[in-house]
Amino acid sequence: MNRRDLRTLLVAVVLGFVHVATVAAQEPALDVLLRGGRVLDGTGNPWFRADVGIRGGRIARVGDLADAGADRVIELDGRYVVPGFIDIHSHADQGLDAAGDAGSEGARRRAAPNLVSQGVTTVVVNQDGRSPWPIADQRARLESRGHGPNAALMVGHNTIRAMALGDDVRRPSTPAEVERMTELVAQGMAEGAYGLSAGLEYFPGIWSETSELFPLVEAAGRGGGLYIVHERSSGMTPMWFWPSQDDPGPPTMIETIIEDIEVAERTGVTTVATHIKARGSDFWGAGRALVDLIERARARGVPIWADQYPYNTTGSDGSTVLLPRWIFPGGGPGGGPGGPRADVDYAAALGAALADPERGERVRLDIEHEIGRRGGPENLVVMDHPDESLVGKTVADLAAEWNAFPVDVAIRLQLEGDRMRAGGARVRGFSLSEIDVEEFSAHPWLVTASDAGIALPDDGPVHARFYGTFPRKIKRYAMDLDVLSVESAVRSMTTLPAQLLGIRDRGLIREGLIADIAVLDLEELQDNATFFEPHQYPSGVDFVLVNGTFVVDDGDLTWALPGVVLTPPGGGDSNADGTSGC
Repeated sequence: MNRRDLRTLLVAVVLGFVHVATVAAQEPALDVLLRGGRVLDGTGNPWFRADVGIRGGRIARVGDLADAGADRVIELDGRYVVPGFIDIHSHADQGLDAAGDAGSEGARRRAAPNLVSQGVTTVVVNQDGRSPWPIADQRARLESRGHGPNAALMVGHNTIRAMALGDDVRRPSTPAEVERMTELVAQGMAEGAYGLSAGLEYFPGIWSETSELFPLVEAAGRGGGLYIVHERSSGMTPMWFWPSQDDPGPPTMIETIIEDIEVAERTGVTTVATHIKARGSDFWGAGRALVDLIERARARGVPIWADQYPYNTTGSDGSTVLLPRWIFPGGGPGGGPGGPRADVDYAAALGAALADPERGERVRLDIEHEIGRRGGPENLVVMDHPDESLVGKTVADLAAEWNAFPVDVAIRLQLEGDRMRAGGARVRGFSLSEIDVEEFSAHPWLVTASDAGIALPDDGPVHARFYGTFPRKIKRYAMDLDVLSVESAVRSMTTLPAQLLGIRDRGLIREGLIADIAVLDLEELQDNATFFEPHQYPSGVDFVLVNGTFVVDDGDLTWALPGVVLTPPGGGDSNADGTSGC
């Protein structure tokens, strides 16, 4: 190389350095710099060390940002940066729709403190076949009020079935009614829904046939949506079944999964068997059979998935009434006694039923059935009773103490308990087995979801999942029990639900994506909610950002409302920030 060429090269190098320095100097400062963290990007890959820079609500840079300027720098000291969690089965819709200006209880509820404190940044609502109508009106209300996490909406099958069939719902639908429901699904998808949800164990979906579902799910699929389905049965029998009055041979959870697979295979639409479970002491261990059904279907190309909350007790277990609902006013298929009613003396209703020998035998048969369905006498815990000495004891404990059969314990709890409360006491059943919970948790097609709504600390009793689902999955099932890896647990809450929903700009730590982010201290991570004290925020979730705004800041709730209603491809209007939610 001659002297002229060398000089030319040196000038080019110097000018290059000047250009890079000029560009760096011109690059606007970051809003937030998360420095020194371990990034679990949501893919299931191991963590890598990187700084994460946020600007304008998006992830601007990921890497070594030692020279970057930022309005706020947070030193993470090895804590973990993960995508915000996407709760694919949430009942947050009522809370998100609460009215009230800033500082009001409604605004605090819309902040969803029990959810964002876990790292949840997006909730998928209108589950179990229930949705307001039309979707466009719900969307407009949510957008006008503001809320903490983002929201994705679903069309409810039970809602549109009631619209199409009117008051005459206790039967299969006609072709004309199916056509009307199909039109309603298409309308909901056009208004911004992400798919169809069904509650086939609930009114009026319990009277639908599988053939009714095919065109509705296909309509959701044409709009780019998915199908999330609450089971017809979660054990040997549906929750509406009573052996004293219902014909034998109702669907089991096995038949439920077979139906879900059939719908997914026939339509080709992504189908999620939601809050998969094996309920009842007579059904424990069946999780392996359900897993085999799903894995064999997936092996032949069926788009079937499932979601799960990591607890061995269900939502309805928290209001267990061991007495058959048909002895109470208003009881019957698809319904129940509900909460306490000032106009009903439940003890008197039970006494009247027992006074008739034939009805009394039927009552005892159904109580025995319900005890097994709720986990057996040793797994039924008295949570509240006028006699405080009974609180914390199981039905098995009381049977031994009173020298009585478990059926007689259930009767005595009502007759000697709160006469104006169905069952006489608040009882929680633990109707699931940890064997099955762990079995489901281990599989890569399993999404983590809460099945929880929004709660404030002064609310009444709620399931511990309202406050603990996502930290518990990581801490208990990944870190403590080693059922799956921490990386896989995070994936089950981030990229996996984003993939199923078709959300492409969230659920990953990647440059250019929306800054829905959580920072976890895994050494401190712990779900603190218990069933006697459920309103306990988790530990170790230090920072949570929704659209680049802190909703949890150094462990403290900010009560900010930065969430948007997400929009699927081709559905509804654009989001409030002008970006697509997909």
